[in-house]
Amino acid sequence: MRTQAYKALLPVTLLLAALSCEKLEKLPYYGDGTTPELKTSTATVAAAPADSNKLALTAEWTSPSYATDTTNYKFIFQVDSAGRNFSRAVSFEMMGKRSITFSAKELNTIMLNYGFLFNRAYDLDMRVISSYGNNNERRISNTVRIKATPYKIPPKVALPTSGKLYIVGDATQGGWTNPMPVPSQELHRIDETTFGGIFNLNGGKQYLVLPLNTGDWSNKYSVANNMLPGLAAGGDFGYNFNDNFPGPAASGLYTLNMDFQAGKFTMTPFTQQHGLPSELYIVGDATPAGWTNPVPVPSQRFTRINSSVFELTVNLAANKFYLFLPENGNWGKKYGAVDNQAPGIKNAGGPLKPEGQDMPSPDVAGNYKITVNFLTNTYTLVKL
Repeated sequence: MRTQAYKALLPVTLLLAALSCEKLEKLPYYGDGTTPELKTSTATVAAAPADSNKLALTAEWTSPSYATDTTNYKFIFQVDSAGRNFSRAVSFEMMGKRSITFSAKELNTIMLNYGFLFNRAYDLDMRVISSYGNNNERRISNTVRIKATPYKIPPKVALPTSGKLYIVGDATQGGWTNPMPVPSQELHRIDETTFGGIFNLNGGKQYLVLPLNTGDWSNKYSVANNMLPGLAAGGDFGYNFNDNFPGPAASGLYTLNMDFQAGKFTMTPFTQQHGLPSELYIVGDATPAGWTNPVPVPSQRFTRINSSVFELTVNLAANKFYLFLPENGNWGKKYGAVDNQAPGIKNAGGPLKPEGQDMPSPDVAGNYKITVNFLTNTYTLVKL
């Protein structure tokens, strides 16, 4: 039996021995390559809007010299705001190419998406990552830093020609009544393309934003589809879209911000202590009436300009103190400075907070226009 088994195994053994004598071909070897060197055609980009479609920048880099056809070289070109180590990089992937070009518009879009301000210079970092097509042997180039200035583009949503905005709807205290009650339902113009306001809203209702407070319903700012999940907290809006804005589910005070440049709105709860006052008064030894409370009206009562801003012109004594009161005669609520020793606070104002410190009056006595903005929780002084 053992002899038969041996005879059966013998051909297999001889075959393996023969194969072991044959020389196998070497497996292919691909080199590590070299690190690409990046350079750009310019170190500064500051295009004008009229040049938006013109070439603004070319970036090119040396070959990584991989052991394969150049068409199989993979490159990822990255752009990011300087100093972030490319943690928020915009990436462009390509095969075989060793350069990339950007129009002024393309670079401008990248910068605006980072939240850069118009006409202000920023640093951008650029680099390229090379590899084989399967991502092996990655090589990261040097980083090139350029200075670039975004130019102004038209806002995504047309601004109101009236320069004003008002909120209306059953979510508001005034309901669908048009004209709307002012100043409580008027938004504040924060800057050229941004409006905001603080409003007491009814839960589970809807609203629109109108450019006129004349009873005119012909034009409005609204949303395309108010059934989108989460839209009550913010999203896209436009001019004369089909649907009303969906209001918050719960009643309360909310801050509405409308960014026309981006075509976005947000609605967030306003939870500050003392809420939003409907009236505001000034008291203190810097004022004509001193610390007497109740204060004399109307001389020490602010005028409400819109939903969130109050103004008053008053004669202030030098180097004294004052506070703002939401209820005349009530010492239980007040608004004061966050830090009454902060630089510039005496003559220009500063951050404001409920139950804050007494605010120091200016170095020079005289008439001052005081503006209190609850959207930004700041107050400013301007000598007249």
